[in-house]
Amino acid sequence: MPQLTPADLIPYDPFDGMRFGPNICFLSGQPVGPDDTIPVFAEWLQARYSLADRPIQLLDQRTVLLRDLRLPASPAARQRVEELERLIETAAAQGPAALRALGDDTLFLWLGKMFYGVFITELLNEFEPLIKPKYPLAENAALVRRFQAFFQLLQGLRVPTEYADFVPGSVFVLEADPTQDIIPFEYDDDLNTLVFSIKLDKTVLVACLVDIGLIGRAMRRVYADAQRPLHPVQIAEFKARVYYGAHLLHVVPDIYPRPPRPGDTQLVFDALLDDVTSAIFNPWENGAYAQTLAEMWQRWGITLADVVQKPAEPLSLLYDEAGHPRELKQWPPVPDEA
Repeated sequence: MPQLTPADLIPYDPFDGMRFGPNICFLSGQPVGPDDTIPVFAEWLQARYSLADRPIQLLDQRTVLLRDLRLPASPAARQRVEELERLIETAAAQGPAALRALGDDTLFLWLGKMFYGVFITELLNEFEPLIKPKYPLAENAALVRRFQAFFQLLQGLRVPTEYADFVPGSVFVLEADPTQDIIPFEYDDDLNTLVFSIKLDKTVLVACLVDIGLIGRAMRRVYADAQRPLHPVQIAEFKARVYYGAHLLHVVPDIYPRPPRPGDTQLVFDALLDDVTSAIFNPWENGAYAQTLAEMWQRWGITLADVVQKPAEPLSLLYDEAGHPRELKQWPPVPDEA
């Protein structure tokens, strides 16, 4: 890698003048040509899971193919992203343990690149929407602030980066029981809370990308209990807990880069919560969580009424009634498993 200068270690801020567009590298702000692009979903992903012609519907109701989602990138940025993609491709072929071994910081950057690509596509479309979204992203001041914090952390794609005494986001790596889950690829996101999830064969990655690990701490016990092959309906419940937890997150971290000094070889970020006297999470409400859970469980025909049979204790398939991790080999269960 070329020798870094102090200028290289100053984070790029595209929000200063709203410098987003096809002619500017999304990581550095350098001018780029029309062929200087990278795919949002890597070419190896498109090839392995036949994604190139898969359509997705954007918030303004227009439809695009996954292969058409691309980001402008300078040659240097493209090289770093391609190195990351090769690392992830190799680990993904080996399964959940190999991906988990890469570490949360590496997985954060890989998931973050895809999230950024989807988010910025939506944001730019809002300037000339096919149909104006009901809740435009650009008009949500709190969301824009979260996205700014996230983008600073994403600078690790451009230069070596250290996060001092914090992790950039909460990253979870789950294993789907391959005998119960035959869907090879899925992805979903919640743009408003910066949550992204992707399934690669029997590996499912779920992340909140700007919480400096707060949801990971809150989910520590559940994540530890989930370190085993899970039925897909149990993975859906785990995701519901993460997605709802991200919705409850009350604070947006302030991210501060340390001033670079001659001889520095990496960009260093500190993170602070702007108001340590307020609650980190809004109060948990079983009714709202049950709505999120029922949406995640639609595929299995589990309704909201099923979830709230006991309003004070929404249905759980991760845990049994005694609060112990539930072994679930089939859903609906056979009579002797009920």
